[in-house]
Amino acid sequence: MAILILGLIVFIGVHCTRLVAPAWRDAQVARFGELGWKGLYSVASLVGLVLIVWGYGVARRVPTVLWSPPVGARHLTALLVLIAFVLIAAAYVPGNRIKQSIGHPMMAGVAVWALGHLLANGTLNAVVLFAVFLIWGAVGAVALRGRDRTAGVRYPVGTLTGDTKTVIVGLIAWGVFAFALHRWLIGVSPLG
Repeated sequence: MAILILGLIVFIGVHCTRLVAPAWRDAQVARFGELGWKGLYSVASLVGLVLIVWGYGVARRVPTVLWSPPVGARHLTALLVLIAFVLIAAAYVPGNRIKQSIGHPMMAGVAVWALGHLLANGTLNAVVLFAVFLIWGAVGAVALRGRDRTAGVRYPVGTLTGDTKTVIVGLIAWGVFAFALHRWLIGVSPLG
């Protein structure tokens, strides 16, 4: 469990610099240059992610069960993760009204993804992992949206075409992950 927690500290810590220490982040960008900062950020993120995956895998070998997920949790999780994939797609597909209205759909998508996984997993390692991501995603989405409002940031007006593309990209990505990649990468088939 210690490896998982260390990985979460590194990964979330790196990803929170923009949120909790923007002046320090800007100073590091000035010090190392945009490319240098992105390189350091990427290496630290990768180290954190590797530690998370490794630590979660180790903790799964001897799980501490806190509760048994209720009947139907798997299906509710699938629906929430589908919504999360659409939100994450909205962060990248241009001209959609989801980004226009939410502002930071990637962070909101992470929170929804984590909430779904909390419902379907009752082990201590899962609760630690998904609760941390839920808190980070929710707090990040709200805080960054508030910062946008204070700064007067306005996102481009979306269109029905942009919304349609966003939903299609999210659905396809969710389908590929749910029906193929999740079992291969995680070892669990989410839909049975």
